[in-house]
Amino acid sequence: MSKKTDTGTFWDHLDELRNILLKITLVAVLCGIIAFIFKDILFDIVLAPKNDTFITYRWLDGIGGFFSGVSSDSFDVSLINTGLAQQFVIHVKTALCFGVLCASPYILYQLFKFVSPALYDNEKEYAVEVVGSGYLMFLIGVMAGYFLIFPLTFRFLGTYQVSDDVTNLISLDSYMSTLVLICIAMGVVFEMPVISWIMAKMGVLKASFMKTYRKHAIVAILIIAAIITPTSDVFTLLAVSLPMYLLYEASIYLVRLTEKKRESNLPIEAASL
Repeated sequence: MSKKTDTGTFWDHLDELRNILLKITLVAVLCGIIAFIFKDILFDIVLAPKNDTFITYRWLDGIGGFFSGVSSDSFDVSLINTGLAQQFVIHVKTALCFGVLCASPYILYQLFKFVSPALYDNEKEYAVEVVGSGYLMFLIGVMAGYFLIFPLTFRFLGTYQVSDDVTNLISLDSYMSTLVLICIAMGVVFEMPVISWIMAKMGVLKASFMKTYRKHAIVAILIIAAIITPTSDVFTLLAVSLPMYLLYEASIYLVRLTEKKRESNLPIEAASL
């Protein structure tokens, strides 16, 4: 278990960190500029869930039509702009968000490169596993938010009316803020297996505890799913809650494997002491 010799002073590290942050900023801004230039492609992606031709709606309608024999009605929700410079500001913010997302692998690499000299070899391997798996699960969560949670939420709330006399006028700012919030929230939710694995490594979380409170977890998942997608459609509720339940079961499996691995290493560690 070797450790790299680090003889640099505090100011040397500070200067290196400054250079890394400068590189990260430049790459993120460059990716953002490219996204800003390709405005049509950018907003074709961002605004796709507001159209009834979006892949998620067609997929769900196909499944619903298969079981009921009747396809759901089409819908059309128009977005409005209420500020003079709001469309330009949203364009810039959206481009920067895509820039950071596209540059995220480079950002993680640079940060790990800065921290790695202070880590032992086994700590580096552990850090790579944690950061890599956490990053992958976050991306999967963002995709789930974009392709599943947000479309279902937008379709219900965007077409919901208390009366035919009241017309929905949804602002572009409201649309964008909701989309970003849901995608980030789902990215965090999908960190459940990674967090559970880390807690199991620390000996804080047990698989037996998660199994004992499985029913409570299911109720909590259904409540969260109902809040995210406040719709009376049972299929939609299940479509949202099922991935969250599978994440919980995956977390139990990972915690159990971690416990077994720790138990198998105990005699070796005891002998070495």
